[in-house]
Amino acid sequence: MAIVKPFRGVRPPKEYVAQVASKPYDVLNSEEARTEAAGNEKSLYHIIKPEIDFEPGTDEHDPKVYEKAVENFRKFQENGWLVQDSKPCYYIYAQTMDGRTQYGFVVAASVDDYMNGRIKKHELTRRDKEEDRMKHVRNNRANVEPVFFTFPDNDSLEQILKQETAKEPTYDFVADDGFGHTFWVIDSDETIAKISSLFADIPNMYIADGHHRSAAAALVGAEMAKNNPNHTGSEEYNYFLAVCFPASHLKVMDYNRVVKDLNGLTTDEFLRRLEDNFVVELKGSEIFKPGRLHEFSLYIDGKWYSLTAKPGTYNDADPIGVLDVTISSDLILRDILGITDLRSDKRIDFVGGLRGLGELKRRVDSGEMRMALALYPVTMQQIIDIADSGNIMPPKTTWFEPKLRSGIIIHKLDD
Repeated sequence: MAIVKPFRGVRPPKEYVAQVASKPYDVLNSEEARTEAAGNEKSLYHIIKPEIDFEPGTDEHDPKVYEKAVENFRKFQENGWLVQDSKPCYYIYAQTMDGRTQYGFVVAASVDDYMNGRIKKHELTRRDKEEDRMKHVRNNRANVEPVFFTFPDNDSLEQILKQETAKEPTYDFVADDGFGHTFWVIDSDETIAKISSLFADIPNMYIADGHHRSAAAALVGAEMAKNNPNHTGSEEYNYFLAVCFPASHLKVMDYNRVVKDLNGLTTDEFLRRLEDNFVVELKGSEIFKPGRLHEFSLYIDGKWYSLTAKPGTYNDADPIGVLDVTISSDLILRDILGITDLRSDKRIDFVGGLRGLGELKRRVDSGEMRMALALYPVTMQQIIDIADSGNIMPPKTTWFEPKLRSGIIIHKLDD
């Protein structure tokens, strides 16, 4: 069973929400955040990327930067740019991109559920990234940014989404990237109780995006429990901020690769090596996008090729072996190009599907990269199957868009 509860959200007054809301901390660097926040003292970047308030080049992990986050969080509340709701509520957060809208419940999710595996992961986390976000949560005593969960579709919860979103929203704005963000407050005691009960019947929830934030939030909650001699289990720190979307609402985008060299091979030699495991077809100069599982798109020397994995090169019965990212990592990147560690090898880079295949072409045509490989996106069901099997996705497999906007709602660990 998934344990969720309502909470007293900390959020901007309606007139400030578009100024406060920001992209997540991890999708842009310090200078990009400094540029986006320029002239806007209400931008959440002052809390989640507080190094922008120091001289350029300031180490974002400097203790004074974390202290600045705390100072700015306090300032936002004192100035009325962030205000806490008077009673625990659930919320609905909708995002619209390219005419498609996804609706999620904003909840306080259980630290215990994360620790005991009822909230399932599909990616490895890095301890240094966890520790950075743990310091941010620990110092602010708040989950300033939500994590992105999914759960198997549930007709009764879907009905509540339809019922509540037929009402006038609390927020409704389009961010500077063109994505729409709409938000409703659920303060009816009856509806709140029903949501809690319905989630309790859901066996598992799944982290779609935000593995490091999930780990950091849960680890700080567990740390606070351990350090409290009067711990009861009902404290607010036993929960963390999550937006939970029905699986059918979400769309996973492709996550593509660009490589700097051919490991000493000529183009012809490289193409011949590919023919060992793939049917290689020249598609010409027009951008070619993979249309199905086990089909890849290669761009090299101004030409696009389709690569279709031959039978026997993958295992459809294996939740990891069936993935195109596994096939390409093993049979192309490792066996031909000698790239074995996708996380650390400087010869490879990754391009999220939102940028389109034109970005792959641009990076190869510029001479920065030698070749590009586009993959067919994984499905939500594949992600759930892998999490259920206890396996971990290969690195750089999933790209979710749009990202959750930060600053629309915050969860305090002290209530």
